[in-house]
Amino acid sequence: MREIRINQNEAGQRLDKFLGKYLKLAPRAFLYKMMRKKNITLNGKRCDGSERLENGDEVKLFLAEETIEKFSKIKVQKVKKKKLDIIYEDDHVLLINKPAGMLSQKARDTDESLVEYVIDYLLASGQLKEQELRSFRPSVCNRLDRNTSGLVAAGKSLAGLQILSEILKTRSLEKYYLCGVAGRVGEKSRIDGFLIKDEKKNQVRIYPSAAQGANQEAGAPISTEYEPLGWENGYTLLRVKLITGKTHQIRAHLASVGHPLVGDNKYGDKDVNEEAKRRYGILFQMLHSYEMVFPSLPNPLSFLGGESFAAPVPAEFYRVFPSFDWSGLRR
Repeated sequence: MREIRINQNEAGQRLDKFLGKYLKLAPRAFLYKMMRKKNITLNGKRCDGSERLENGDEVKLFLAEETIEKFSKIKVQKVKKKKLDIIYEDDHVLLINKPAGMLSQKARDTDESLVEYVIDYLLASGQLKEQELRSFRPSVCNRLDRNTSGLVAAGKSLAGLQILSEILKTRSLEKYYLCGVAGRVGEKSRIDGFLIKDEKKNQVRIYPSAAQGANQEAGAPISTEYEPLGWENGYTLLRVKLITGKTHQIRAHLASVGHPLVGDNKYGDKDVNEEAKRRYGILFQMLHSYEMVFPSLPNPLSFLGGESFAAPVPAEFYRVFPSFDWSGLRR
């Protein structure tokens, strides 16, 4: 028999959903049968799975330990130790400055990504116990391309994950990027268009209007705002605000108007990239998720409402724009 005390990361969900996570390899029919036979109880009483769990509830599994272990194997991937550049941390949220070259989430089972590094950090620091991974896994809430650096928000608690996911979905979290592009951009502008993704190639196409892409498939509307901050050595430093947030949006959208990102091997200019690599050692696209500004938030994250967090600018930007006054950088 095993007793499980429900904590804040498990509260708020239906009992059957919790059991499906905790005994993730068990057939659903088995779980309902065990509840009917009172081999699984909630607070000492018969349950049917529809009950909404509260912090402090007690779930008892009157099952053999071998059966529990069989259906609830925990998979913790062993990863190389990485020192995370943590910009902000509390009980619910982590804001991390992801370096270029690191995956936000893994694409294959053998990959190591920021998600695995976050879990490893929480386990090593004692903030997370391995057994808790049966029913809850911390994760990142926004993804950056492997070769894009900057702020990634991760949820350490269920409340953190839910609230971060909601403000990203509603686009109420303001996100600002810095990028270096080829050519001179003279004025602040907003560009709109439609994006179509080729899943097989992991590449997108941009059309100025829906009609131009309509003969192939429906595209997702996208909007990107940008403002030039400086111009030097044939490149423009832009501050970009994402109005929408689609795959490769900034990279493909700016390339579509003749200003590809420096160092972008997928949407950029080969000659520009080779020169930037030779002159400044640019190995990745010059795109950095610089700042996040939080909207009003419900408890337990209400204290973050209106707060702004910024990630240090990578050294490559200083090399390409040596005359820019970085101390005066503002939204």
